[in-house]
Amino acid sequence: MPAYLRYFDWIAGVLQGDLGTSFSGRAASGQDRSREVAELIGPRLQNTLFLAGITALISVPLALILGISTALYRNTIYDRSINAATLTTISFPEFFVAYILILFLSSLNQWLPSLANVDASTPLGERLTRIALPALTLTLVIIAHMMRMTRAAIINLLASPYIQMARLSGASRTEVIVKHALPNAWAPIATVIAFNLAYLVVGVVVVEVVFVYPGIGQLMVDAVTTRDIPVVQGCALIFAVTYILLNLIADIIGIITNPRLLHPK
Repeated sequence: MPAYLRYFDWIAGVLQGDLGTSFSGRAASGQDRSREVAELIGPRLQNTLFLAGITALISVPLALILGISTALYRNTIYDRSINAATLTTISFPEFFVAYILILFLSSLNQWLPSLANVDASTPLGERLTRIALPALTLTLVIIAHMMRMTRAAIINLLASPYIQMARLSGASRTEVIVKHALPNAWAPIATVIAFNLAYLVVGVVVVEVVFVYPGIGQLMVDAVTTRDIPVVQGCALIFAVTYILLNLIADIIGIITNPRLLHPK
């Protein structure tokens, strides 16, 4: 069957919930022990979503707090210190941050495990301990970008005429931020958060490989190594759908929070 016909046959199967069958397990003896792609991806996707969820619970509130506080106290020692730290973190690739954390928190001090090998039977407490280093790596990587974009959005709004009018009317700095600046900054902030949440699912491959975490990124790398095309296609489809959905949600939030987009002239 030609390649394009096989592709359309695969698309038709996807629309029916069938991602195909893995090539692995097909022995030369003729015994077919291969598994469905959806069966392979399901547990791995749950692990990735668990890691992404824990990271998001830590990084999103912390990034918003740091972004707002540095915008309030910009050009101070606090602002410059946070900016220097975030710029340093952004400049390092994920695997470098991961290896530095492994060196100081696992190899030298043995505070946290360097391998995040978990399974369905792992208790919640032990699971949280084992994913601490991967979650910390992802948090340091994405918090810098979210914090800087939040800071830039708030500073840009603080220069607006209505903000100046609120200040002249006697509003405190906190009231100006909470009641006037922050509601109008939700659109760009939501976009940044959506991009970074998409990264937690789509761009987590390197971190999962470093920590040997059994997520969908590790599964895709293993499938590429063994040339298991159906599994690679299934993982790529999950990544694409996740990225598109999160960006769609960000656009919807931006329209809802911006009256000019909700009611265009």
